[in-house]
Amino acid sequence: MSSASDAVVVRGLRKTYGSYEALRGIDFEIAEGETFALLGPNGAGKSTTIEILEGYRHRSGGEVSVLGVDPKSGSTAWKARLGIVLQSGSEAAEVTVREQLTHFARFYPNSRDVDELIDAVGLTEKAKTRIRSLSGGQRRRLDVALGVIGRPELLFLDEPTTGFDPEARHQFWDLVRALKREGTTILLTTHYLDEAAQLSDRVAVIARGDLIEIGAVDRIGGADARVPIVRWRDDTGALQQARTDAPGALVSRLTRESGAEPRDLEVIRPSLEDIYLGLVHSAEASAAVTALDEKERA
Repeated sequence: MSSASDAVVVRGLRKTYGSYEALRGIDFEIAEGETFALLGPNGAGKSTTIEILEGYRHRSGGEVSVLGVDPKSGSTAWKARLGIVLQSGSEAAEVTVREQLTHFARFYPNSRDVDELIDAVGLTEKAKTRIRSLSGGQRRRLDVALGVIGRPELLFLDEPTTGFDPEARHQFWDLVRALKREGTTILLTTHYLDEAAQLSDRVAVIARGDLIEIGAVDRIGGADARVPIVRWRDDTGALQQARTDAPGALVSRLTRESGAEPRDLEVIRPSLEDIYLGLVHSAEASAAVTALDEKERA
């Protein structure tokens, strides 16, 4: 149920292209100050959803409110309250990194300090470098900086750390956490499931245009999906595994029975990536069965 404190409200959102349904009536809301991850395989409908929320694509049906405004009629003042980091961004330019950010900072009444932001995205050594000379990863960091320079109320991050090295990714995560502490609402899409787990309060999973799961990052998928797996090799060398809520007790029993710790023993606690893959595979299998049934009836 939505409330007055929701930054984004989506109800029955549909998008069709001819007979193709890209979005098939999805519902979700994002609370003010929340970091919300929208996950799904390529072609699932994530980018279409975000483009509708940003006001760049018209919906075929349903209701959408972003910062209290219908995106299809959002004004310039409304758009100034948004920050957008697209999958691809900055063009080659003759200006330097600092010059570009300084230029954009003038468009906002309460912009961030340019040099502090340059440091936060890991471009301090490239501040005086012309944009055309930056590597792809460095340009991506500049895209992120341009997206947050105006202190947006709602920030769209579409695959923001593509091309980042591990150190740059962690620097970016620190920046996102700082934005969250300031009260910024963040909508994140990423193929890095560890990134979603690190940054998000809640996640939603889209597959084939349907919203198949939504919930807190540490609860999505339900309790059954989070039951640990114990794997080991028996006396014959065969690989064995068991799911159990009490992995320690199972390991103790196996050790007592064999007189020693089982070979190749490991206890696996399902990660967000494991749960996500299970949800997507289940949805795809269900869709395949439905398609086969429809074909047989035809």
